[in-house]
Formats: sequence, C-alpha cells, structure tokens
Amino acid sequence: MQAAQANRLAAMDVRAALKEGMARLRAAQVPSHTLAAELLLMHVLGRDRAWLYAHPEEPHEPSTAEQYFALVARRAAGEPTQYLTSKQEFWGLEFEVTPAVLIPRPETEHVVEVALERLGARSIQTGPGARERATPLRLADIGTGSGCLAVALARELPQAEISATDISAGALEVARRNAARHGVADRIHFLQCDLLDALLPAESFSAAERRQAAAFAAAHEAAITSHGSQIASHESLSFDLIVSNPPYVARNEAASLAREVREHEPETALFGGPSGIEMYAQLMEQAGQLLRRGGTLVLELGYGAADHVRSLVTAQGVWVNTSITNDLAGIPRVLATERA
Repeated sequence: MQAAQANRLAAMDVRAALKEGMARLRAAQVPSHTLAAELLLMHVLGRDRAWLYAHPEEPHEPSTAEQYFALVARRAAGEPTQYLTSKQEFWGLEFEVTPAVLIPRPETEHVVEVALERLGARSIQTGPGARERATPLRLADIGTGSGCLAVALARELPQAEISATDISAGALEVARRNAARHGVADRIHFLQCDLLDALLPAESFSAAERRQAAAFAAAHEAAITSHGSQIASHESLSFDLIVSNPPYVARNEAASLAREVREHEPETALFGGPSGIEMYAQLMEQAGQLLRRGGTLVLELGYGAADHVRSLVTAQGVWVNTSITNDLAGIPRVLATERA
C-alpha cells in the first residue's frame, strides 16, 4: 500500500496535484476550496499562481506532494489556510499570521481608508524626506494583533509615530516581525496592555502599572526625539488619531461562527463580551482622555453595533463630526468621530 502510494505521488505533476487537492477540499465542503488548493500548492512549491498554470506538467518530488496533501488534510479538518501558509495580504502588503493573531479581513481596510480621509492624508507629501518636512503625527492602534493597521498607516504616513497595544504577548511578537518586514519598526512602539490602559494618566494606575507606564512614556519620548519630533514632552502621549478593530463578537454567538474561526482564531481577539459591544464604551472613554482636541477616533464595528456605538458617542458628550461608513456589502463597518 505504501509503495503504491509513493509511486502515485512520484507520478504526479502540478496539474494532477492541484486537481486532487481541489477534489479533497470540495469533498470536505471547505469554502473557496479552489483558492485554498491553489494557495497551499503555491506555498509548498514557492511559486505564484501564474507559474502553476503555466507549468501544469511540471513534475515534483514525492516529498513535496506529501507535504502538500498533509496541508490539504489539515485545511479539510478546519485549519484556516492563512495559518497553514503563515501569511495574509492586507492593504497590498503581505503579513505574517499565526494562531496568536486574528487573520486580517478585507473589511478592516476600510478603517485605514477612513483614517487617511480624516487626516487628509491624500494631500500629505509622502515622497523621500517627507518625515523631516511634514508635521509629525501621533497615532495609536489599539488591539494591534498582527499589526496590520499600524503597519499600513505607518507605510502611508512616513511622518507618523505610532503606539500599538495588545493584551497578547504572542500577538505583539508577530506584529513586531511584521513591522520589521515592512521597514517601519523604528516608528511603531509596541506595548502589552489592555486597550489603552498603559497610556492613561498615572492616577489611573496601580503602583506597578504606574511604573510600567512611566517607563513606556520615557522610552516613547526618547524614540520620538530621536526621530526629530518637535512635540513638547507634556504632549508626548496625546494623539492625533486612534484606530481600533476591537473584539466585537458576542459570546453567545460562538456556535454560529465558521469552524475555522471558532476553533482556531484567538478568543481574546474575537469576543467582546456577552453581547459583543461591551468593549466600545471603555475604549471610547479612554480615547477621549488621550486624543488632542480635534483628534479622531476610528473604530471597526461589529454587525448590528452601529446604533449602540453611535448612542455612546452622544452619551459621552465629548465627540463631534461623527460618521459611519458601510463596507462593500452595505453593512455599517467603520465609525469615525472627533474629540470636541
């Protein structure tokens, strides 16, 4: 049996392997099974899609076929393709993803779009030397995960300094690697904490937290000074923009999630409380303390959360110029508002 299997794998070319991979994933009712089969074979061969279809009769080693079908079996069992290949595209950039981070979704790109529009980024010079010539911007990304929002904004805004927080040490390790991969590690300062806790005024902390916050503020200010910022030290933790894609899935909806999401993506990045909207009030309250006057808060919204979050904007009484942007499916996806 094993000899027959080895001979069969040895006889496989690219077309045969791809066809069988698609068939196995289709039989397992894997969503987008054709795309998944392609991505896994591209990953194993180290080739792009154009090469696959330009070289259908290219033979490959039996060990390569074994590796491919092992990944196909894991995908059929529910593991996300992105975790199997360790990568996902976001904002035209390739990001490392692991089970420690939420897989970046296309709809989260609307957060970047809205943030840039609010900053007037299309009119900001982004050519060589722009960091030295442009007015420095202070940004924060809350719950950074893979770092996709922080990195995308850092790439679009060469004059920006960004603070990126996450409660997960594992997520921050991935985010740091992504920042280094895209050449922005010197402008993104990572901190492990819940939401904005370690950036808040010292009186909000316990003694231990106060020491951590002071150390972070000192390191943050030193990094900014080394990059030529003229911001006064007393403003070193005030921001022009805060963005976040917070956890917003309700705990009682866990059973309705796709198996790939429910069983493999990190719970801390998925669930926002019993109803999924509990985190917004605290996040907005903290952002209100840290944004400059006229600073902007941009939040990704969970399904059905728009009315609740808009009511928080009204109730807190410190926000103006609020807007909600729909995603391509027509679902309210991003709320933007300004500190009065």
